[in-house]
Amino acid sequence: MIPIWKNIPFLRYVIPFAGGIICSWYFLSGWETAVILFLLSIPFQILFSIVKHQKKFVYSWMPGISITIICFTFGVLLVWLKLNNHHPQWIGVNYKPGDVVQIRLLEPLTERQKTYKALAEFISVEHNGKTNKAKGNLILYFHKDSIPPPLQYGNTLAINKPLQEIKNAGNPGGFDYKRYALFNGITHQIFLNKNEYVLLKETKQNFFWSNMYKVRDYVLQTLRKNIRGDQETSVAEALLIGYRDDLDRDLVQAYSNTGVVHIIAISGLHLGLIYWLLLILLTPLDKIKRIKWLKPVLAVAFLWIFSLLTGAGASVLRSAVMFSFIAGGELIGRKGNIYNSLAASAFVLLCYNPFFLWDVGFQLSYAAVLSIVLFMKPIYNWVSFENKFLDKAWQLNAVTLSAQILTLPLAMYHFHQSPNLFFITNFVAVPLSSIILFGEILLMSASFIPIISNWTGFALSYLLKWMNQFIIWTDHFSFAVTDGIMHTPLQTITLYLFIAATAIRLLKKERKAAKWSIGFLCLFFCLQSYEIYKTSQQKKLVVYNLSQHRAIDLMIGSDYYFIGDSVLLQDGFLRNFHLKPSRIFYRTYHSPKISPAFQSNIFTIHQKKILLINTNYQYDSTQPKIIADVVIVSKNPKLYISNFIKTIDCKQIIFDSSNPQWKVALWKKDCTRFGINAFSTNEQGAFVMNL
Repeated sequence: MIPIWKNIPFLRYVIPFAGGIICSWYFLSGWETAVILFLLSIPFQILFSIVKHQKKFVYSWMPGISITIICFTFGVLLVWLKLNNHHPQWIGVNYKPGDVVQIRLLEPLTERQKTYKALAEFISVEHNGKTNKAKGNLILYFHKDSIPPPLQYGNTLAINKPLQEIKNAGNPGGFDYKRYALFNGITHQIFLNKNEYVLLKETKQNFFWSNMYKVRDYVLQTLRKNIRGDQETSVAEALLIGYRDDLDRDLVQAYSNTGVVHIIAISGLHLGLIYWLLLILLTPLDKIKRIKWLKPVLAVAFLWIFSLLTGAGASVLRSAVMFSFIAGGELIGRKGNIYNSLAASAFVLLCYNPFFLWDVGFQLSYAAVLSIVLFMKPIYNWVSFENKFLDKAWQLNAVTLSAQILTLPLAMYHFHQSPNLFFITNFVAVPLSSIILFGEILLMSASFIPIISNWTGFALSYLLKWMNQFIIWTDHFSFAVTDGIMHTPLQTITLYLFIAATAIRLLKKERKAAKWSIGFLCLFFCLQSYEIYKTSQQKKLVVYNLSQHRAIDLMIGSDYYFIGDSVLLQDGFLRNFHLKPSRIFYRTYHSPKISPAFQSNIFTIHQKKILLINTNYQYDSTQPKIIADVVIVSKNPKLYISNFIKTIDCKQIIFDSSNPQWKVALWKKDCTRFGINAFSTNEQGAFVMNL
């Protein structure tokens, strides 16, 4: 039995390296820690070097320990280097409100529903007449006007408006956007009107990226010109170059619910198809021995250009790196180990950006490839068909089934849902999307020939329409998706251990593995039962941070009672983005309960009296004083704290995000003066209290 680290040597590097990245983010920080860890590895190297040659085999574990510590140290150091908050020129250190900031656009503007958006970098900060260099990135939002801002990639702007640090909404279970932005080097944002910035003469463009943006614009314009229908065009843009700004939210949700969202997110599937097509087109080079080496080089070069054109997401980069390894192996006449190639590509990508470790696309990409490699052949061997068409169809379904085994626990953990009809939708959508992708490549190649481009666009429009309609029709079934799944990290790990033990039992015929499999399954259900028990005991008040809206949940056991704006019961995006994560987090995801007791402006729940104040509030000194545990102020009422304390005696007052920020600031000052505990959801996130 050869140890796994002998067959897959890169595991010895990537595991401690990833461990160092994780520990550095959660526990360790600073270059000092990295230096101390590195010094710990030196004694092992010294001791091994002085051991007699005859005994080196006995002490061969020493270099391994040293290499493990060095890889772990490298992970710690890399995280510290990637974070800019220790840099003397970081914007967070040098900037003060009121300073003039110079920034440069790193990309062209993209149009959104209410704004134009662009990524920019800081150049300098001017404070008290002194200019200092600045480091960091920010997101610019330009409020929509009748005329788009005359800005291009590379333009330099001067702004004097206060910068806003990126922060989370603070709602329970919500997406950690602040961390996501930080991992991409972005720490600030700003919203600008046309008179709040000055366009400077200096323009600096990178030749490569300038041409890449021109190619992207050409591709988008060609697709929009030849493909009919807004939804069809938006899916075509996403499928070919990963441009998702035009996608309809409901359509994306339908693709996600049916398990085929990977089709509209550039992934290894797309690069695999393009790599296969490139190898076919470059086949004539095989006939000339002198330039035969050009075939893999040109194929990989085009793949990298395509990867950068699509935005260089983690899953795309993983595929590009792996195809580069394959091509490199062909050039030197060696066939690589797929598992070692996976580990090596992960190591390379984490060296480029250690924060890919938290990227969902990175995790799903590696889980899918590993799952296909491990389980595709055993599943394919379940059934045998003599008919070639049926055999190919079953092979496609075997790939789909195998990919789900290791990606499903991650999907349930991150997205809290499980697509139940993925088998059917992938059987139709994967080959259809492959045909569409090749058709789009043909359209780009023949875009200068009107008759070919017109007919190709006409055919693609119908194919895209059929695919969208099929996905939407499948999503209409109530059983298409199991939603509202809430798994803890420990439960997810337990699921993977169960899958591993079951796979060993079925593939390796190990009897002991069956006991482990049953044990992990029982542990999973025990953990689930404990979480369900905790849910049955919960009694919570949640006041959400939702701009311009009132949203309150009373959570009692696995039920919740909603108090808020009726639009939040109708607008699927607002509900799914802001409220749904919290309800899943607290395991109360279903239709809200209705109780007359909570319909009035004052009610008591578990001996806690809650008072709601909105636009209907009126000061009346003749009424008896109300004693309340919590007062929630919404909808910008005409409220004066000096009058408030004469009519209401409360322990806690909460100002939700339906109130203007300037007025909340004044109310909070008065609350401080009168000794009242005040909480602003806009500043502090959602208010959560155990009842």
